[in-house]
Amino acid sequence: MWRQLPFFLWLIALWMLLWGQWSWTALLAGVVAAVIVTRVFRLPPVELSGRVNLWYGAIFVLSFLGALVRGSLTVALQVLDWRRQPGAAIVAVPLRVDDDLIMTHTAVTASLIPGSLIVEADRDRRILYLHVIGVHNVHDVERQRASVWGWERRIVKAVGSRAQVERVNADAASHVAGDRR
Repeated sequence: MWRQLPFFLWLIALWMLLWGQWSWTALLAGVVAAVIVTRVFRLPPVELSGRVNLWYGAIFVLSFLGALVRGSLTVALQVLDWRRQPGAAIVAVPLRVDDDLIMTHTAVTASLIPGSLIVEADRDRRILYLHVIGVHNVHDVERQRASVWGWERRIVKAVGSRAQVERVNADAASHVAGDRR
């Protein structure tokens, strides 16, 4: 029960946000709604790492806001440039961390940034498939793949376990070493 408490509280807060009321009545209705949702729509428990790094969380949020602005401007310029087609591709991105919550956060983050959209998530093989606009060559595909890996790394550093952090750091170091050769 204690593992589900953060999700339960989140459901109550979400209920109150949806109704736009911070009152005792909304709180009580939120508790009732959360009980119904958690009992009727039973999902497997999500294992949290129990670790939150506020510094890397802030880095994630600031990077995300910057990517939103940059992505919006890029897509707007691609749409307004009638001389050439923006180009599109489906890009497969194998994730490095085997964790459903990290995979979900990475997929949502990649989808919220203008110019890319998750079209499929292969949970068993840990691969995200993105539809990306603005792709003209293999370099653009690799840049998009590296971008998703960067989001995965930021999310893991913010809320992942120590083993997951070590994994993404080791993979990032091996990619940098591979680029130097």
